[in-house]
Amino acid sequence: MKKIFLSISLLLAGLCSCTTNQTAQQAGLTLSGLNPANFETTADGTKPVKLYTLKNKSGMEVCITNFGGRIVSIMVPDKHGKMTDVVLGFDSIADYMKLRNDFGASIGRYANRINQGKIVLEGREIQLSKNSSGHSLHGGPKGWQYQVFEASQKNDSTLLLTMNSADGDNNFPGNVTAHVTYTLTSDNSIDIQYDATTDKTTIINLTNHSYFNLNGDPSKPATDNILYIAADSITPIDSTFITTGEMMAVTGTQFDFNTPTTIAPRVSQFENEQLKFGNGFDHNWVLRTKGDISKLAAKLTSPATGISLEVYTNEPGLQVYTGNFLNGKVKGKKGIAYPQRAAVCLETQHYPDSPNKPQWPSPLLKVGETYHSRCIYKFSCEK
Repeated sequence: MKKIFLSISLLLAGLCSCTTNQTAQQAGLTLSGLNPANFETTADGTKPVKLYTLKNKSGMEVCITNFGGRIVSIMVPDKHGKMTDVVLGFDSIADYMKLRNDFGASIGRYANRINQGKIVLEGREIQLSKNSSGHSLHGGPKGWQYQVFEASQKNDSTLLLTMNSADGDNNFPGNVTAHVTYTLTSDNSIDIQYDATTDKTTIINLTNHSYFNLNGDPSKPATDNILYIAADSITPIDSTFITTGEMMAVTGTQFDFNTPTTIAPRVSQFENEQLKFGNGFDHNWVLRTKGDISKLAAKLTSPATGISLEVYTNEPGLQVYTGNFLNGKVKGKKGIAYPQRAAVCLETQHYPDSPNKPQWPSPLLKVGETYHSRCIYKFSCEK
């Protein structure tokens, strides 16, 4: 009898979800309830900005704006079959432009921090723009998250974004042409591929900065989620968030997620100096996957919805950020205020401040070379 009631409940939930979806589509809205008209504008005088929608045969939907190459919404089914939006963001392009934020962005030229914004290339010291405690963060004060990508939607499931970054962009050297290709696959994965070339020796480190809330309820912290990371060490930071150049073993610490563990009991244990420095988790894990895209790098699961997110990458590191500096003042989609730790970011990357740490994998890009990075966010549901 219980099985019959459960089946009926799931059927009703599915029917309800279908009705809501049909109503939204009839009103010209996306499955996630976004109005594409609210994303149409121009930036920097002449560059058109739009909202692009990717779909697959499984019914999954991903909405992306070419302003900052940002993922605005991701709709996936929960354990009851209800389509659920699992990322933070805004309902209109005006908020993305007005409020300083990294929600869903394609970060460049260099994701994460560079110590005092200084790098040395071919014997020449270069001073980059500073924007975080005297350091360069996420490409500087006008990184790519605040610039417009050229967009070309190849089909229902693929979007190609192109950034032509001029020599001197935020003081980075070289004219760089970069491509970010978003592909929504049939197995509910978002396959993100980054490619870049330069006409002058430079550095590059690209990532996606989506704020995931797999509970589908960003009005509450997402730290009840269960996290797995395939890593035996992190790159510790100082009080200004700059990596020290050391490797710190995670065994016996709050940073050991080799066994899937709920985030909440650990994230505020500030007796650990690293957690105090980061105001929670805001650190780079040294992945054990060693660039093998077929190996699981990390996994996040919501017990509430059953939604899981697996991360695969060819990058050596993963920055995990638990929304420590969200404070309830920013209102996102549907007018919801985002409290502290309302989301978890899983950013594939080269290690922070790698240009100044020669012992680490190099982010150097030379003339004639092609930078290539790949990140797969694979969604599934555990019932």
